[in-house]
Amino acid sequence: MTSLRAFPSPVNLGVVLSAAGGEEWSVRRTSWESMADFLRQRLPLEEFEAWFAPLQPESTPGGGLTLRAPSQLYADYIRDHHGLLLAELAQAFPTTPVRIVVAKGAEGAQPLPFRPAERSPLNPRYTFASFIAGPSNQFARAAALSVAENPGQAYNPLFIYGGSGLGKTHLLHAVGNHIVAARPGTRVRYVATESFVNELINSIRLQRMPAFRETYRSVDVLLLDDVHIVAGKERTQEEFFHTFNALHEAGQQIVLTSDTPPAAIQGLEERLRSRFVWGLVADIQPPDLETKCAIIREKAHSEGVDLTDDVVLFIARRVRENVRELEGYLNRVLVFLSLTASPPNLETVRAALTPILPEERTVTPQEIVRFVAHHYGLKVSDLKGRDNRRSVAFPRQVAMYLIREVLGLSYPEIGKLFGKHHSTVIYSIDTITESRRSNPSLDATLTTFAEHFR
Repeated sequence: MTSLRAFPSPVNLGVVLSAAGGEEWSVRRTSWESMADFLRQRLPLEEFEAWFAPLQPESTPGGGLTLRAPSQLYADYIRDHHGLLLAELAQAFPTTPVRIVVAKGAEGAQPLPFRPAERSPLNPRYTFASFIAGPSNQFARAAALSVAENPGQAYNPLFIYGGSGLGKTHLLHAVGNHIVAARPGTRVRYVATESFVNELINSIRLQRMPAFRETYRSVDVLLLDDVHIVAGKERTQEEFFHTFNALHEAGQQIVLTSDTPPAAIQGLEERLRSRFVWGLVADIQPPDLETKCAIIREKAHSEGVDLTDDVVLFIARRVRENVRELEGYLNRVLVFLSLTASPPNLETVRAALTPILPEERTVTPQEIVRFVAHHYGLKVSDLKGRDNRRSVAFPRQVAMYLIREVLGLSYPEIGKLFGKHHSTVIYSIDTITESRRSNPSLDATLTTFAEHFR
């Protein structure tokens, strides 16, 4: 066989590159599977899948192993980028000499036409009109709408982050749907980052990178969901870095979503992290009780079902944070009502949800007041008294907020508990709601308090 350049590696490497001869040998997979496991443990998954997975193993006379590469490109890349790793491989498997060869006739093979992996199209149900806004998400919604109305001008990129099931994907689709409706002919591309990674791997393997780059760098709007998935994937980050630059320099709009803010994405290259904050970073927090109730009413109404306030509150209070969980509970209720022809009252809804709900803990308003008073070093009588010093008024507002959030009591009911007019209760709860948005420490404290009672 005609030898290619040897790896710049230690003596007795036992790995060479050569052009394939005509002999055929039986496949010896046991050795290759062990070696593949060795390589997987030392390479990012995408790197292994792109460059080593396509190699075809064949045993050679004398116990050696030949790995046939699809093209010269693969052989050159492995030699140039993984010479030291192959030296380690040779030392780990000293009795199995390995060589990587270029499959005969591979250079003349014509690649198939580039066909991107199937992506989910824009969901027509996910619009700004169907997105229920509240204090927890109104900033992100307003930013997304501004981008949709002025793509490439308002905020570029727009980076939306928040926990799973809070509406990030909904807003991403809403941006796309709005632009397509307002600007026919605009090239909008929505893709989940996992699909982007898979397309990249396949394009590298099949030598279709020019077509891949053309696909992603010729759009007017790129909507990339769950961008945190690129973390730790060196080649993906490299490719996305250049794609980002090409689009941004051309004034094309980029919208990204993530579970965490850019600063908290572990394994993300700094050059990408800095670019993610060039435009605007907007967060989506778990919905408060009012927003959860509004979502339930709207979705039930869209299905032709009107629920009473006690039913809406019952469902809303059972959902901790996730809107997707809320929708799941509501869907179960609607199906139960349809199949049993039962009235949509509290008894029926309770029967529908009891099998899947966690055991309910009985919490009283008095228990919440005692808890808050103890936390702030006060007496219950202080919170229910007339002392309006901030050291007392603020904990009182916190207690009112928690009672509303955890138990769903009405404003008059809370006012009666504290001896206050309901307008005072409304003001107190609004004050805490606004403070929570701008004060991460308070937000974390209130989240901990609420979890204590659930």
